[in-house]
Amino acid sequence: MIRSAFFSAATILFAAFLASNAFAQAPHTHQHSFADADKWKEVFDDPARDEWQKPHQVIDALALPSTASVADIGAGTGYFAVRLAHMVSKGRVYAVDTEPGMVKHLAARAKEAGLANLQAVAGGADDPRLPAKIDLALLVDVYHHIDARGKYFAKLRSSLKPGGRVAIIDFNAASPVGPPPSERLAPEAVKAEMKAAG
Repeated sequence: MIRSAFFSAATILFAAFLASNAFAQAPHTHQHSFADADKWKEVFDDPARDEWQKPHQVIDALALPSTASVADIGAGTGYFAVRLAHMVSKGRVYAVDTEPGMVKHLAARAKEAGLANLQAVAGGADDPRLPAKIDLALLVDVYHHIDARGKYFAKLRSSLKPGGRVAIIDFNAASPVGPPPSERLAPEAVKAEMKAAG
C-alpha cells in the first residue's frame, strides 16, 4: 500500500517560517522567473537560510536510511538535494525542476561535488517525470507553485514505492514571508488534495 505520510514527527507538513530573512519565494520574488540559476543561487543557497529553513533538522526528522531513493521536487539550485545526496550515500537523489537553467545547474553542481548519486531531472508542469520509483518525495516551498496538483500528484503517486512517503514544507497563513496569502493553502486543504490524488 502506498502511504503519503505528512511527516507528523517533526511537524514537517506546513512548517511556519518565522524568520524575517526568509527570502525564498517571498512576495517580491514569487512571480519572478526562476530561470537564472546564477542569480537564484545567491538567494537559495545563502547560508543565512539555514537558520529559518533548518535543513539538517528536516533531513534528520525524515529518518532516511542510507539506501533511500529520494526526489527533491522543485529542487532549485540544490539546497536540499545536495544535503540529501550526502545523507543517502548508498541511495539516489533525483533533483527535479522545471526550469532548464536550474536542471543544468543541478547537473553541474552534482558533478563538481562528486555526487554520483545525485541526478538532475527535467520535470514537467504536470508530471515530475521521475526515472525510477522512490521512497520519499520532498517538496520544500514549492507546493503552492504547482497548478495542476491533482494530475501532478496522481503521477507522483505512481512513482512511489510501496510504503513511499510525501513530505511537504510550505508557508502557512501565519508566515511573515512567502507567497501572497491568497496562494497559501491550509494543511487541511493540502491533505484533501493529496487524498483526492490517491
